[in-house]
Amino acid sequence: MGYVLRVRLASFFAGAATASFAGLYLLYKDFKVAHDAISQQVIIKISKNKRNLCILGLILQSICNPFGIVMKGSNLWFI
Repeated sequence: MGYVLRVRLASFFAGAATASFAGLYLLYKDFKVAHDAISQQVIIKISKNKRNLCILGLILQSICNPFGIVMKGSNLWFI
């Protein structure tokens, strides 16, 4: 009787370990897919923000140049 119980317990724990490993692997894959998607969205947002800042800088230069204002870095210089 003890042998049968020992075999059943060993089988149960082997199955539980396998299921645990499979579950952790699926969670890891899900986390990796979500992380890649979020990082791709961040990269797109950063590139759009850089483009918008460049456009804003060009607009400010076109507005300021007729008045004799030269933009250098973050400072405004009057001519």
